[in-house]
Amino acid sequence: MTTKKSADYSAKQIQVLEGLEPVRKRPAMYIGSTDSKGLHHLITEIIDNSVDEALAGFAKNVWVTIHADDSLEVTDDGRGIPVDMMPKFKKSALEIVMTKLHAGGKFDSRAYKVSGGLHGVGASVVNALSNWMRVEVRRDGKVFRQEYKRGKPTTALIEKKVDGRRSKIDPASTVDHLLSGTTTYFLPDAEIFTTGIGVDYETIKRSLRERAYLVAGIKFHLLNQKSGEESHFYFEGGISSLVEQLNKNKVTLTKPIYISRENENLLLEIALQYNDGFSEIVESFVNVINTTEGGSHLTGFRMALTRSLNDYGKKIGAFKNGDEAITGEDTREGLTAVVFVKMPGDKVQFEGQTKTKLGNAEVLPFAQSVTKEGLDMYFEENPSDARRILEKVALAAKARLAAKAAKDLVLRKGALEGSTLPGKLADCQSKDPSESELYIVEGDSAGGSAKQGRDRKFQAILPLGGKILNTERARLDKIIEFEELKDLIIALGMGIGETLNSEKLRYHRIIIMCDADVDGQHITTLLLTFFFRHLPIVFEGNYLYIALPPLYKIQAGKEVFYAYSEEEKDAFLKKILAAGGKQGPLLQRYKGLGEMNPDQLWDTTMNPVNRTLKQVSIADAQKADEVFNMLMGDEVPPRKRFIQTHAKTANLDI
Repeated sequence: MTTKKSADYSAKQIQVLEGLEPVRKRPAMYIGSTDSKGLHHLITEIIDNSVDEALAGFAKNVWVTIHADDSLEVTDDGRGIPVDMMPKFKKSALEIVMTKLHAGGKFDSRAYKVSGGLHGVGASVVNALSNWMRVEVRRDGKVFRQEYKRGKPTTALIEKKVDGRRSKIDPASTVDHLLSGTTTYFLPDAEIFTTGIGVDYETIKRSLRERAYLVAGIKFHLLNQKSGEESHFYFEGGISSLVEQLNKNKVTLTKPIYISRENENLLLEIALQYNDGFSEIVESFVNVINTTEGGSHLTGFRMALTRSLNDYGKKIGAFKNGDEAITGEDTREGLTAVVFVKMPGDKVQFEGQTKTKLGNAEVLPFAQSVTKEGLDMYFEENPSDARRILEKVALAAKARLAAKAAKDLVLRKGALEGSTLPGKLADCQSKDPSESELYIVEGDSAGGSAKQGRDRKFQAILPLGGKILNTERARLDKIIEFEELKDLIIALGMGIGETLNSEKLRYHRIIIMCDADVDGQHITTLLLTFFFRHLPIVFEGNYLYIALPPLYKIQAGKEVFYAYSEEEKDAFLKKILAAGGKQGPLLQRYKGLGEMNPDQLWDTTMNPVNRTLKQVSIADAQKADEVFNMLMGDEVPPRKRFIQTHAKTANLDI
């Protein structure tokens, strides 16, 4: 990666394709949505502009500040956006970049060899969707500033000299000592975002940490003026450090394996490490964009990994006569990897506007050859590591064959039809998944009440006989053999593992309904673990819910109230006493769902008009993986530390 002088980055590299008009009319086309996810997309676009300066070799620091009024500030110590005039438009390059769609240096490969922003769209889109924006540029010994409102300039370009090493152009600046760089202040427009304009500190923190791993040697600083929290990230180890973090609290087989190669247009970095678990974590990135749906870079990596392990196994005679070759599925057990490709911004081809899948065909053979050659060399130089990895995937292959045999018995052709559904399942009459619900109920007693109290048209009931298998450390063949889980898999209808077909899911609302005690919470956690590890599609499709049954029944005369929390109970009691009730209210604490008769269960927990459901989603897959591994895995010390840390905040129902 080569760098250039600041003078080479000027108005000549700024190109313009069209205006800003469409952005406010159809914001979701540019930022994916107008909810919280779209709101956070705004700040990551501005952050990525600063990261692009770092990728190009000009910036060493990025500062992000959340102000008390919900406005945001992003500063870098790069070259500063060009401010010279563009004769064609008779406006400064800064104004063009901030007010015209598809205007920016990323269209000119001489200005940026790699970039992660919206190819010149980012800054102008953020401007269009902000109540106000202010940009401050330091370059050539001067400070320049311009202000905007909903994408339109409200001031001319203001120019002042730097006073010593401190800028006096904006007294509110949190970073006012820089001689070069760009600071962007903006307040998202409340008229655009349906969930409000308050950004989440943890979301931004996670985003900055991720970028710090990808752009090794760059310092990221985050300050939340609302709470006083601050975070700083700097990783010299790059993606190898990220792999180690992803494998935190896990027993690993080797140190991270790092592979890197660069050609004229591509720089590919790969880090991988196996652990003794059964789940896979693979992250892929293009520049600083997390390609959650993968793409050609990830496909090339996977193909090479499978081939390299097969070739090495044959070379050392690890496969006996009759043994099947290792498949891609076998290589995924316990694999943690990061695949990171850097390439010119104007060369990147994404599938879809939200940039979650890389489409460049030329990246696949490059990733494949780089991975294959890198792994072949590593296996030759580290035979003991290679054997450990090979033993791991060979064991996964044997488990796959055993699981296939078990599934052939359980999920044979026709097994998902109504005639072969589990006997304990009380199915609903509707065959339309969009209106059908499955209640997974703890215990036969509660299951009986639920079956009697439900609406048979669209509500199905599957009672569990007790605590299910902990699937955090269980292979698929063991899961299939466990009766309660086998019944659940068949009831859902979409299979599991390689037979998984989400289109066959029979219910689009899967509701976990357990007692509000420690045992009930444990069963809920076991079910969440099963879904997270083996049927994550229920999170991705927003199909999973947790029912919230009442904790108390309060009766005052002929009136009956149900309280779903301690606070609600206290409020009801206070209201009843204030009304001058002559007889003291009768208070019943529900210890389990089985204490309710069918009518009560319907009225409080199952009637769509009255019930409260908590939808379960995964905002941070990496964090969720860490939590499930820590709570449900074999390693005791991390779980012990968690319990000791949170013991004082636990709400015990004794």
